[in-house]
Amino acid sequence: MVSSKILKIDVKHLDVGIIKEAAKAIDHGGLVVYPTETSYALGADASNPDSVNKVFSVKRRLPASPIPIIVNTMAMAERFAFFNKKARKIAAEFWPGPLTIAVRKKKRIPDILNPDRVAMRIPSHPVAFSLVKLASVPVTATSANRSGDPSPYSLEAVISSIGSIADCMLDAGALPLTPPSTIVDFVMKPSPQITREGAVPADLVLKSLGINRARWWRHKMYLSPK
Repeated sequence: MVSSKILKIDVKHLDVGIIKEAAKAIDHGGLVVYPTETSYALGADASNPDSVNKVFSVKRRLPASPIPIIVNTMAMAERFAFFNKKARKIAAEFWPGPLTIAVRKKKRIPDILNPDRVAMRIPSHPVAFSLVKLASVPVTATSANRSGDPSPYSLEAVISSIGSIADCMLDAGALPLTPPSTIVDFVMKPSPQITREGAVPADLVLKSLGINRARWWRHKMYLSPK
C-alpha cells in the first residue's frame, strides 16, 4: 500500500519546488491530492488509462461515471477536445474558474475516462493551476473522496474517506465550503445544456450563451430523475 507524502503548501506564497514534486508524481503515473477552488481533488494523468483506472479504484467509482479534468490553457484544451464557437465563448468568459465544459473528446483522451466526451476547465486556484501547468499532461479533477461521501474541504476529510493512498498530498489547510463547479454540456441535444448549477450561477451562463432560462428549466426538469 502506498504511504502518502504530505507536503504543506502556502497558497499565498507558492513553493514551486513542492508543486514540481507533485507534478512529477503525476507524470510518472502516480496519484496526487491537491486543493481546488471547490474542494480537494484527486489528480492523475488523464491521458493515461492506467492512471485513470487508479482514480476509479480509489474512489470505488463505476467506470460509467465520467471523471472531469483540468488543463492550463485553451490551446491545451483544444488538443484534447473539439470546441465550437459557443464553447469557446464561455471558456473565454469564465475560465479560469469553476465552470466545467463538456465537449466531444479527441483520441488522446482514453475511453475509460469518458467514452465520448470530456468535461474540463482551467482552475482559478493557484495550486491547481500551477500543478496542471507544471505537469506535462491534463490532470483529473474529481473530488478526493469515495463515491457517495461528502466533498472534502480538508486533508483530514480526504484521509478519512480514501485513506493515505495517494503518492503525494498537497495540504493547503481547510478550504472554504464552496459549491462544485457548474457543468455545461455541449454534447447533449438540444445543446448546450447546464447539467449542474454550482459555483457559477446558471443565469450568468445562460446570458452568455443567449439561452432563455425558462426553456433551459423545462429541459432540466425533463432530465431530472422521475
